[in-house]
Amino acid sequence: MNAERMLARFLQYVQIDTTANEATEVYPSSAGQRELGALLVRQLRELGLADTHQDEHGLVWATVPPTAAGPVPVVAFNAHLDTSPETPGANIKPQVIRNYGGGDLVLPGDPQQVIRVTQNPALQQLRGATLITTDGTTLLGSDDKAGVAVIVETATHLLEHRDIRHGPIRILFTCDEELGRGVRHVNLDKLEADVCYTLDGSGSGEIDVETFSADLAIVTVHGVNIHPSIAKGRMVNAVRAMSEFVARLPRDRLSPETTDQRNGFIHPYHLGGNVGQAAVKLILRDFDTARLSEHAESLRALARQVERDFPGARIDVEVTRQYRNMGEGLAREPRAVEYAERAHRRLSRTAKRTIVRGGTDGALLTEKGLPTPNLSTGQHNPHSRLEWACLDEMVQAVEVLVELVQVWTEPT
Repeated sequence: MNAERMLARFLQYVQIDTTANEATEVYPSSAGQRELGALLVRQLRELGLADTHQDEHGLVWATVPPTAAGPVPVVAFNAHLDTSPETPGANIKPQVIRNYGGGDLVLPGDPQQVIRVTQNPALQQLRGATLITTDGTTLLGSDDKAGVAVIVETATHLLEHRDIRHGPIRILFTCDEELGRGVRHVNLDKLEADVCYTLDGSGSGEIDVETFSADLAIVTVHGVNIHPSIAKGRMVNAVRAMSEFVARLPRDRLSPETTDQRNGFIHPYHLGGNVGQAAVKLILRDFDTARLSEHAESLRALARQVERDFPGARIDVEVTRQYRNMGEGLAREPRAVEYAERAHRRLSRTAKRTIVRGGTDGALLTEKGLPTPNLSTGQHNPHSRLEWACLDEMVQAVEVLVELVQVWTEPT
């Protein structure tokens, strides 16, 4: 693998602002995603992948031609071009730390931002490694540009070493994964893959085999607005009613701040409005899909309580399906995970099956019928000013993919 080449590409990718924009239904939701996609098309075509193209939706498609004779399964690799809207993603100034010597990392753009070893235990195993951080004023974008760089380097390596036996490899870069819209325009008949892997995971040596199941809830309070001078007995303040609704949400349980492992939550993340109408968006998450309906019903019950306490207010609760735990779909094609484990063993590594307290494009692809576990790419602290990536772990990810495509050509 050419680590320096992959690093150079990664640094180029993260400096393109691809922040997803939830305020629009346009796909992709930001121009930077098309810009990065166009760059990737140029780079893949320079490698000799003639079928590379960016479609009308901004998706990037390419195929690494097979070196194995005869019919073999088609493997796809996927990463997403957008970055989270939760943290600023423009004017990113990445910092490269070579031969990391240990200890906390104070970020130069904002010394109040410190990547602490106590909160990042993975750093204890990475002395001597090459790390990439933000300057503390933005996110880094390794979620998921580390995955993009890993896939491009894998394609490059396979094209440089045509003696490596593999079948057709589809490359698919999607947009707006952070908004849950990543596979909205993916045509599986066009992809023609038997199995897919998202490259969107943390650290190294992990295979994500389950995700949260997810719904979006929008709670809207309809009040009555009238001039404050004549409001007595007539005004119904939607802001006050909404404030009471949010205050009554569980705080010692069912919140991201108080849960881990397989425990789900109800998470309010956007609030706005005025006296006449106010709304809050909440994400409902649980590994047990059946519990999503319980979370939704608890919101409806709370809405009825607040309506009683604010006579004249009307509260609507609208729940929209987002994605489902990919574990159920992967069970129908056990080779997807078993072969990824075999690829690690061929490198004398032990893979760990893990769960994602979030979602991936793989959850939606698996639900559509294409089994798609998620693999590590060396990213850490996603969606944060404290985000960082490890080049050495990115190299390990490439090595896993090179072994994985060979495993899929071997007799079962």
